Amino acid sequence: MIKILGIGLIGFLLLVVQKRIYEKLWQKSLYVSVSFGKEPIFEGEQGELKEIIENKKRLPLSMLKVKFKTDRHLDFGNEKGSRTTDQYYRNDIFRIGGGERVTRTLKFRGRRRGYYTIDEVSLVASDLFFLGQMVADKEVKTEFYVYPRPYDAARLRQSLIRMNGEMLSRRHLLEDPFEYRGIREYQPYDDMRSINWKATARTGDLKVNQKNYTSLKSIRIFFNIQDDNILKKEAAVEMTLRIVASLCQMFLRQGIQVSCYGNGVDIVTRNPLSIHPKAGQGQMDTIYRGLARIDTAQPAADFGSHFEELLFRKAQGTFTYFVSPNQYDDFVGLLTKYQASGNPFVWFYPSSGRKPELPPALERFIDVIYFEE
Repeated sequence: MIKILGIGLIGFLLLVVQKRIYEKLWQKSLYVSVSFGKEPIFEGEQGELKEIIENKKRLPLSMLKVKFKTDRHLDFGNEKGSRTTDQYYRNDIFRIGGGERVTRTLKFRGRRRGYYTIDEVSLVASDLFFLGQMVADKEVKTEFYVYPRPYDAARLRQSLIRMNGEMLSRRHLLEDPFEYRGIREYQPYDDMRSINWKATARTGDLKVNQKNYTSLKSIRIFFNIQDDNILKKEAAVEMTLRIVASLCQMFLRQGIQVSCYGNGVDIVTRNPLSIHPKAGQGQMDTIYRGLARIDTAQPAADFGSHFEELLFRKAQGTFTYFVSPNQYDDFVGLLTKYQASGNPFVWFYPSSGRKPELPPALERFIDVIYFEE
């Protein structure tokens, strides 16, 4: 009997000792990383998230839970260990030996434009015999961009030609047919007449002549996503940002400087979007990131107070576009004043319903883009 009691006491002491050892050492040389892929994606595309757990000590971890949360608009599917409510909650369980490294890659789909982050992971570990749990929080910083999917550029180009052919020609927005600056790949918005058939035959891919512009220096694009309705027009707001992305892309590819301004609040800076004129792919990346970070959960800033002075500032060789799904009196009044000053423009109006009623002076400057919600 004494022998049995002695064995039991030794066993109990071993359990207590190993539990104390785990409580003291389980986090030592344990490295946990949760990170998004480096490349941004567009709405509807697939991205990935990597979990890396590295246990550099000899002490094995028979159970390690890694918990984190991120935005529900990143669709990981109905995988085991996850649930989606107001956020996406993930709970992965690992068994990791001493000196072992485990990598797990999770695929997701970006269902909506946005700027997504993971700021913290929670770790829950146990000793060898599951006598207790040890908990710790670790700060991480990983961010991911889902860019707005550009609207059909060919549709926008046809609209510009149909609406304002004469006006745009007078301001030299159309290409100069006598000056060329190279050959590039065909894009959906290009006119078939610009195809260079010799280069196409030589390369096997459609090529077009890239033409110079005589006096157009810059394009300004303003968007207004103010939404004072009880029922928010979320789909129209998202369509607005897609149209803005498409316009910026279309003109930057033609070598024109583009600036982009809007009253949507940046989720990082908490300021309205303001991107000054530049040309090149780097400018497009800046615009994509700015549009992705627009936080539609926050009230839009007042458009007039932020941009009226900039709007009326004279800029020779500049053409202005507006993209807005609303017709509030102050905004319509601002555009009427802008038009009365002799400044031509184009206003793209995304709508899932009927055409807005506007003053006759603005009728020829607006193009309603209908879409299904």
